[in-house]
Amino acid sequence: MTDRRNEERPLRRAVCPGSFDPITCGHLDIIGRASKLYDTVHVVVMINNSKKGLFSLEERLALIEEVTAEFGNVVVESFHGLLVDYCKQRDIPAIVKGLRAVSDFDYELQMAQMNNGLSGIETLFIPTNPTYSFLSSSLVKEVAAWGGDVSHLVPAPVLRELRGKLARD
Repeated sequence: MTDRRNEERPLRRAVCPGSFDPITCGHLDIIGRASKLYDTVHVVVMINNSKKGLFSLEERLALIEEVTAEFGNVVVESFHGLLVDYCKQRDIPAIVKGLRAVSDFDYELQMAQMNNGLSGIETLFIPTNPTYSFLSSSLVKEVAAWGGDVSHLVPAPVLRELRGKLARD
């Protein structure tokens, strides 16, 4: 009799895409939860040339690498193009997205159906921790720019860089 538990199985891989400008505790919560479900989680900064971010691409990648290092199974990259192309190039069968509200669901469901129709890639929705249900990178930047306390909304390295960047601007 063969013990199937000892047979090699393919790695379970997923991608968590976003602009991460900057990465927040809400993002980190979703990435951390995904890292418990998958062997490898690719955190991908999607490049949108029409958007001017506060943080450069290099800064975002470095911050994400720093704050996800504790998980041990996160790969951080950037990509310009369709997310499904990134997934196909790396044979990643699943996209993980966090949902904050019903309004997120409407948009993300359309994206999930389009991505599945284009490539067969599945999307897993993870409801956000209620603590972060209102949180967005845009809101963090706006509050921080006006001197508000966002220390409970972003990881410490992000807070340090955010304060430094806003002090220079």
